[in-house]
Amino acid sequence: MNDVHIYERDPDGHLYDPRVRAAMTRLADGEADLPAFEAAGALRTAYHAVERMRAHGSEGRGLSAGALDVLIRLSTSGQGISIGDLARAAGVSSRNVTGLVDTLERDGLVRRVPDPEDRRSVLAEITPAGQAWIEAFRKPSQLAMRAMFQGFTPEELLAFRDLCLRLAANQHRLAAHLRQIGPRT
Repeated sequence: MNDVHIYERDPDGHLYDPRVRAAMTRLADGEADLPAFEAAGALRTAYHAVERMRAHGSEGRGLSAGALDVLIRLSTSGQGISIGDLARAAGVSSRNVTGLVDTLERDGLVRRVPDPEDRRSVLAEITPAGQAWIEAFRKPSQLAMRAMFQGFTPEELLAFRDLCLRLAANQHRLAAHLRQIGPRT
């Protein structure tokens, strides 16, 4: 399959994907909604590009994006973290994180240790092998991020970060609102 994206520029000089535009035009409710639909499509395209780069960087290392996220969080914590706290930080279920920790533990990158403050609980902590894995992943990650964001100014990167986090904050507010009003019948 030819996965080459051919982008075009609109009259204002902004990139757009003509295939996404055609698809989103069918979903949008007129021209006013089209920019939001196209932005969502562009975000999805960018997400997949970053994931392909991440997968390439961790190739042969056998970690999924979720496992990598858990390992990075543990590598910066300085202490063990509960499964529940890892799940909340990642925005996923505890069950999902339990499976990721199981995989990382099987690979010797993470271990479970008793929670010193609650005998009934355990914490996940990174092992020396896990720290070594992160160190080996650091340089390829730096090179990949430099390549992915080549040509972006520091100001553009700050604006991009802000826009992404504003989008995430909007989603969190919407999810909280939907939880308040309950399921629709």
